[in-house]
Amino acid sequence: MAVLTYRIGARGPSGEIRPRVLAVCVALAVVAFAAFCVELTVGDYPIDVVDAARALFWYGDPTAVEIVYDLRLPRALVGLFAGLAFGMAGALFQTMARNPLASPEIIGVTEGANTAAVAGIVLGFGGTLSASSLALFGGLVSAVAVYLLAWRQGTTGYRIVLVGIGVAALFTSTTNYLLQRADLFQAQRAVVWLTGSLNLREWRHVAPVAVAVLVLVPLALLMSRWLSALTLGDDTARGLGVPVQKARLGLMLSGVGLVAFATAAAGPVAFVSLVAPQIALRLARRPTPPLLTSALTGAVIVLVGDLMARPFGLPVGIVTGAVGAPYLLWLLARANRVGA
Repeated sequence: MAVLTYRIGARGPSGEIRPRVLAVCVALAVVAFAAFCVELTVGDYPIDVVDAARALFWYGDPTAVEIVYDLRLPRALVGLFAGLAFGMAGALFQTMARNPLASPEIIGVTEGANTAAVAGIVLGFGGTLSASSLALFGGLVSAVAVYLLAWRQGTTGYRIVLVGIGVAALFTSTTNYLLQRADLFQAQRAVVWLTGSLNLREWRHVAPVAVAVLVLVPLALLMSRWLSALTLGDDTARGLGVPVQKARLGLMLSGVGLVAFATAAAGPVAFVSLVAPQIALRLARRPTPPLLTSALTGAVIVLVGDLMARPFGLPVGIVTGAVGAPYLLWLLARANRVGA
């Protein structure tokens, strides 16, 4: 019965704190906080950690205060919240589908957001609706399409993944077509968006993703009791009293909301949702990716990736893609070896 009461978090079957999961979460939080602080000091105008800390309280050099609040703090906050959102969303999708490849990039949510944002840039209606707003809309539309197409007297993780791959291919083709129609300036803007970047982030980018994280992360953690039961199979979950379809819909909406708002704020930062849950799973040594650990891992990946990219003037998506693509190939090769 112990496995039936498993919860995805820092507590064990009888409610006791899991020391390893708690220790990993604390360590990741410390690393994320350190990277966040360093983000406030890096740039063309050098500011040390002490002056940056003073600037947060509107104390010290007025120039430092202005730079921190207007330029660096919004960028760091977007990186933090987007990383948390991508990491937890990846854990939700992978656990629901019982497949380590079931990330938002694979099942079409991110691709829908990309297509909507690129359409706004290329077709000229991005002036009325920003690329961020269009990306949010596109991600939600894509998720609804996947869920409806996968419905057959209910849904299963397997069908959602298969349908999602087809929907992702459709949106990818549409995005490529739009890029072929674009002029050089439009194509450059679209490519920057498609890469995923924290450059030029402003406070207007922070508020939506911050609210989404503060609302959806606690909801996802509350629903994790259903998530753990779903990993045992639908029949077993029903036997435990779980409303399978309502649970899957609620968990999927939470994951989609996190991905959509994170993509709207930072663009489709590549492979974070794929890699973060698998790293968290191995750090925590759990059978499925722990939600909070995955979220913190995503934050660390985005913030550290941005710090690595800034000296070269690169978008953070290039760094995460350089790490994530080989990891995806390794996952596929490993699955092939075991016949999965």
